[in-house]
Amino acid sequence: MSRNLKIGLFLTVSILLTTFTFYFWQVFRSPNLLVQDDDKPFALLIPKGSTFDSVMDTLKTHKVVNDETSFRFLAKLMKYPERVKEGRYEIKPRMGNREALVKLRSGSQDAMPLTFNSMRQKSDLIQRLGSKFEFGSDALGKLLNDPATCEKFGFDTTTIVCLFLPNTYEFFWTIKPEAFLERMGTEYKKFWTPERQAKAKALGLSQTQAQVLASIVAAETNKRDEQPRVAGVYLNRLKRGIKLEADPTVIFALRDFGIRRLLNKQLTIDSPYNTYRYAGLPPGPINLPAPATIDAVLNAEQHDYLYFVVNASFNGYHTFSKTLTEHLANARLYQQALTRMKIMK
Repeated sequence: MSRNLKIGLFLTVSILLTTFTFYFWQVFRSPNLLVQDDDKPFALLIPKGSTFDSVMDTLKTHKVVNDETSFRFLAKLMKYPERVKEGRYEIKPRMGNREALVKLRSGSQDAMPLTFNSMRQKSDLIQRLGSKFEFGSDALGKLLNDPATCEKFGFDTTTIVCLFLPNTYEFFWTIKPEAFLERMGTEYKKFWTPERQAKAKALGLSQTQAQVLASIVAAETNKRDEQPRVAGVYLNRLKRGIKLEADPTVIFALRDFGIRRLLNKQLTIDSPYNTYRYAGLPPGPINLPAPATIDAVLNAEQHDYLYFVVNASFNGYHTFSKTLTEHLANARLYQQALTRMKIMK
């Protein structure tokens, strides 16, 4: 073999080796996973029973993989198609093939934040929370409508929503519905400390009753500094055996949450939630009150007010009164203000 041929062969091999080395470096290390929002990872959901092809379909649909060929090549090399694991995996912007596949193959899924606040109806809670998990809304609804399951946590099928205290929590997407409820039960017990239990007892309320009352207070005002005063009004009425006559309970009974002005005929609806017709607290909460609102009830302001109405200036606050005469005068001003604004229903 001539010297020139040897040099040529050496150069050819060197070029090929360099080319293949660079290619394999790209396959293994080069960023290949794209995310629409560079500041947030893409949440890849892999349901139980998924195949490698279905995972690829999801990645392609959301345009996450830049070079599909290199991703597929390395996936087969790492035997990922035979080791697909269900879960929720966060794909970071500019992630490399190997980093992503190691994560997916090992099943190292990421917890998801779950935030929920005031929901009015049990069906809303079931739909909104259940849809966030692999188990779905139907599975959650089945449990929350099962008397035995509700009794296990100290509730019935109406009051079971009290188990859910609005906040932000972290869960794995694949959690089972039973485990999800157990976690909510743990959070519920954490909130209801001996101190809070003692405060509820001193007010003559059970934990559930305190939350039901808090739901009414939350519907009446979102002003945190006013909530203890509103709670004090309702506690005064309960102690004296006066009907609560809380407008939000009627709106809940009517299931028409767009109402801005209740009419007299609407106050006659026959429902256990109509506190104009039935004394005491309704059978369950009319929303999910925030922990701070429950605390507002437990730390209710002590006063002699028995009535309140929205301030006619619509500043977000209410006008309180001790006598019916004062209240009727304040209510008249509010009704007149509604009429001027042409709010008739």
